[in-house]
Amino acid sequence: MSRIEQAFEARAKNKQKVLIPFITAGDPHPDVTLNLMNALVDGGADLIELGIPFSDPMADGPVIQRASERALKHKVGLVHVLEMVRAFRESNKTTPVVLMGYANPIERMGYDTFASEASKAGVDGVLVVDLPPEESDKFVETLAPHQIAPIYLLAPTTPEFRVKAIAERAKGYVYYVSLKGVTGAAHVDYSAVGDRMPELKKYLNVPVGVGFGISDGQGAAAVAKVADAVIIGSRLVKEIESSSPETMADNLRVLVSSIRTAMDEATA
Repeated sequence: MSRIEQAFEARAKNKQKVLIPFITAGDPHPDVTLNLMNALVDGGADLIELGIPFSDPMADGPVIQRASERALKHKVGLVHVLEMVRAFRESNKTTPVVLMGYANPIERMGYDTFASEASKAGVDGVLVVDLPPEESDKFVETLAPHQIAPIYLLAPTTPEFRVKAIAERAKGYVYYVSLKGVTGAAHVDYSAVGDRMPELKKYLNVPVGVGFGISDGQGAAAVAKVADAVIIGSRLVKEIESSSPETMADNLRVLVSSIRTAMDEATA
């Protein structure tokens, strides 16, 4: 059983939902990413999505765009991101790490080299935002021998035939985008999210995590009632952005802990 499967199974045994925080690797400085990853775990994270800084993050709103810009100022690239995961694995053997980014850096490294190096570093899954399922078969085949899960996005507008295509390829979990827009957008219709879950579950054999626009414990609690996992990114990146270097990790831990508590109370 993979680390991702173990994380979902552990929460399901207690009738709880998985909490997946996102931060951008190297934001605001590469030296702090390891501490921030550990703070997420201390706060109650079950799985970490680690963003690969990219110059044209088309699916991301201004908050995460700024995080990429800060990391890129320090020339943080895919090789550095893998080094950060490798450093995290020296002390944490259990928390899954999923890389989230865009196709260009991975294609530049080469699928075979990326899969091998990601496996050695301790990566558990990869979500490539701009690699559609119909064009991902070669990538998925390359990841398979290394037990790295391909994670896919589903949107409110995803038609049934594409849900089926993703269901055939997805491992680990799928990421359901809770609204039409970019990361950090507001006005999530939680009722609509809940209404969509049964339809998705007809086809998917992996858990469904919901993200985009979830900014507080109340929103996380609403999603926890209907989905298998809550994914939260922009709110955490804002916390990093507004904190001093001395308080950054502790502020992040406290915020994640409050979200964890709200989720658990909602499903108790």
